[in-house]
Amino acid sequence: MASFSEELRVEAEPIWERIFSHPFLREIKDGTLPVEKFRYYLTQDYQYLEGFARGVAMALAKAPDSGMVEELSHRVLTPVERPLHHSLMEEAGVTMADIEAIGRSPTNTAYVNHMLVTASLHGLGPTAAALLPCPWTYHLLKDEVGASEHPLYSKWTGAYVAGLLENSVAAWRSFVDRMALDCSAAEREAMREAFLVSSRYEFMFWDMAYRQEEWPV
Repeated sequence: MASFSEELRVEAEPIWERIFSHPFLREIKDGTLPVEKFRYYLTQDYQYLEGFARGVAMALAKAPDSGMVEELSHRVLTPVERPLHHSLMEEAGVTMADIEAIGRSPTNTAYVNHMLVTASLHGLGPTAAALLPCPWTYHLLKDEVGASEHPLYSKWTGAYVAGLLENSVAAWRSFVDRMALDCSAAEREAMREAFLVSSRYEFMFWDMAYRQEEWPV
């Protein structure tokens, strides 16, 4: 019998197929992505991860017992992608001043707000479900995109090919699956909706970066 997280992945498959076939990732793979698009992506992803970290901290507060508090605390204290970001930012010529100047894009703002609103209004199940698509889809880049030979992009793809997020994905899937075991039908539906909305935002995030989205006014 499939786990609940696997059921969610199957339902989200059409969205995820769009993610992995997006021109941003295809051009990362073959090294043709204009570097200014990647710089823009770095400024947005750095800010997104701050919002993700706040969502993780809110998930910790939702833990139903001391065992899950301990497990979730490892997620809070393991910002696994920040060292990678700092290294890539330095090589790509992106500074903290650049990040502060550009701010969060409309799509980035909406995605972060979705995670934080879910964490504010729901329990650990929907919160974990809202957080899961990000590490899971990035982890699958190792199979769906693979390594790039571009001097800069190879460092980015190489981290995921090497399994940077493997433990993170396993942990968040475990939280989702355990919370789904004894929850109400309404709670499971909230988890499903949170997961699918985050999956849609994952696609929109790549599209936002490719277009270098700006606020219209």
